[in-house]
Amino acid sequence: MQVILMDKVANLGNLGDVVKVKEGYARNYLIPKGLAKRATAENLKAFEARRAELERIAAEKLASAQAKAAQLEGLKVEIARKAGVDGRLFGSVTAADIVEALAAQGIEIGKANVRMPYGPLKAVGEYTLEIALHPDLTTQVTIAVVAEQ
Repeated sequence: MQVILMDKVANLGNLGDVVKVKEGYARNYLIPKGLAKRATAENLKAFEARRAELERIAAEKLASAQAKAAQLEGLKVEIARKAGVDGRLFGSVTAADIVEALAAQGIEIGKANVRMPYGPLKAVGEYTLEIALHPDLTTQVTIAVVAEQ
């Protein structure tokens, strides 16, 4: 199925690109989220009429992501959890816990933005994680998991 991208989509294309994707991906993800429209003659004409407005909106999203990245740059977040003598946690620190800790510091991000390549954190220590604020922009945050007293 051919679709017109209404926003930049990671590993797929930029705003205005006409790409071929599987039908299920288009019907179940791209189109309902407003990331794409079917590539018909009417939709292509409508997109070209709105191109400047969509590019302005995309630039605003990138600017707000850059502002959040400036807040997050070099930030160290401390999360306290119950741990055993050997340093293993009773439970784990998930993306939701990290989002909650950042919200306590006044920085709002989504749970899906936290990149945890090795899964939940299950031991005491310092971890460097990526926060993807925009398809073009990621920043790193240091998470310090400490044992609760």
